[in-house]
Amino acid sequence: MLKRREEEKILDVNAAMQGSLVFSDPVNLRINGKFEGSLTTRGSLTVGPTASVIADIVGEKIIVAGKVKGNIKATTSLILKASSHVDGDISAPRVSIEEGAVFNGRCRMSNGKLSLPELSDYLAIEPEKIREWVSSGKIPAQREGVELFFDRREVELWMKQNA
Repeated sequence: MLKRREEEKILDVNAAMQGSLVFSDPVNLRINGKFEGSLTTRGSLTVGPTASVIADIVGEKIIVAGKVKGNIKATTSLILKASSHVDGDISAPRVSIEEGAVFNGRCRMSNGKLSLPELSDYLAIEPEKIREWVSSGKIPAQREGVELFFDRREVELWMKQNA
């Protein structure tokens, strides 16, 4: 059986932009110019060595080689290249900081558990819809008091099975 390979979605931004960008479908985004605002993306995001970003960033796999002023939250991994300069807090389950990178802020590495808001950001789905899935047993979740938590590996397996 042959599977049709989807074309890779690539967006290469080499301009000055301002505003709020949200990508709910996976995309490979590269910023080479100036960006100011907020950025939420699925897939991979690369902030190129010539880029200057003033924004809070939420994404899956994020690579920073340029300048970022703002908080960065990666749901999969974050790499700060030697040429990067980050002023802001970072959060990711896996973080790599190359020698020469400048990082001013706090770092939080998650343990593989996602809170409801984090899962909502990760899946780009409203929290109420996720609560419905939990109530009907469609998605695996753990309760700690009144809070819901989700194991990242279990969620990724669930996503593959229900794709």
